[in-house]
Amino acid sequence: MAHKGLDLWHRVLSGGNKPAELAAIIREDAVFHSPVVHTPQKGRDLVVAYLAAAGVVLNTDKFRYVREFAEGNNALLEFVTELDGIHINGVDIITFDDDGFITDFKVMVRPLKAINKVWEMMGAQLEQAKAG
Repeated sequence: MAHKGLDLWHRVLSGGNKPAELAAIIREDAVFHSPVVHTPQKGRDLVVAYLAAAGVVLNTDKFRYVREFAEGNNALLEFVTELDGIHINGVDIITFDDDGFITDFKVMVRPLKAINKVWEMMGAQLEQAKAG
């Protein structure tokens, strides 16, 4: 089942990571686990807000997935990117329902300098999105 969800995920990313398209592949009761926010973010609207902000912050011309594993309804995607000269290595751990919709999305990032940069830039992007 993860393969169907991954196809949808990659299609949305390649289409520009638009909030409406993200919402269309995320369950209403989905949960997002941020590498910098302790509390899981519950509900489609919050998951979309975080993934849309991450798309603006992380999905630069340096972003690319370098490995992908899928089994059952779970997938792990390792990515690399660069922000302000800081090399970032991370993983997206995604759980899909049987229809390929995202039910749980966890992001883990390394090294510490990268986490700090992501925290700074994501915070600014989320505030800007709230204001807009």
